[in-house]
Amino acid sequence: MARRLPWALAGVAALAGVAACGAGALAKGPAGALAYSRASASVVQPQPPRGNCHARGSGLLELPDPRCTPGALNPAVITATLSSTICMRGWTSTVRPAESVTEPEKLASMAAYGLRTRASAEEYDHLVPLELGGAVNDPRNLWPEPDYATRAGFYLNPKDRLERVLNRLVCSGRMSLSRAQLLIARNWAGAYRAYG
Repeated sequence: MARRLPWALAGVAALAGVAACGAGALAKGPAGALAYSRASASVVQPQPPRGNCHARGSGLLELPDPRCTPGALNPAVITATLSSTICMRGWTSTVRPAESVTEPEKLASMAAYGLRTRASAEEYDHLVPLELGGAVNDPRNLWPEPDYATRAGFYLNPKDRLERVLNRLVCSGRMSLSRAQLLIARNWAGAYRAYG
C-alpha cells in the first residue's frame, strides 16, 4: 500500500494531479520505513505548498519536517549493488541532478518551509544522502538545510561529515545499508552525536 504524506493529500489539486508529489508510485523501502522513489532527476519536481513545512530545532542541527521530508530511497542502490553504486568513487556525480532542476526546487522548498533567507544561506540537501542511496530528486528526500555562513574546510556542516562516516561504515561492511539510511532519515542530528 502506498504511503501518502499529509501535505500530499491536502495539496493534490495544487499539484495538478501529479501522484505522490511527482515521485511516482511509492514502494516500501527497507523495513517498510522509507519509500523507493521513481522521481526523474531531469524534471523539476513539485514541492509541498508554501508554509506547510516546519523544521524542528534550529541552526546546523536542524531537522526537516518529517511530514514533508521523511526521506526516500534510490531503487538502484541495494546491498547487492553497493560496489557499483555508493561504494564506487565518483558515483554520486553520475546521478546528481543539474542545478537547472534543483534551483527552482530549492526556492519552492524554501517557500514550503516558510524561509525568507537568501538562497545561499541554505543547502538544498538530500536527507538520505546520495552516498547512502537516497532518492536523487524526490521532494520527500530534499529540504533547505541551514549552511555555514562561510566555507570553513571540506565539510560545510555536521551532516556532511556524518554522511561520509556512515558511507565508510556501509562500504566496509560494518553497518548495513538499511540501518544507515534509517539512522539518518529518522534523526540525523542524533546519529551525528553517536557517529559523527
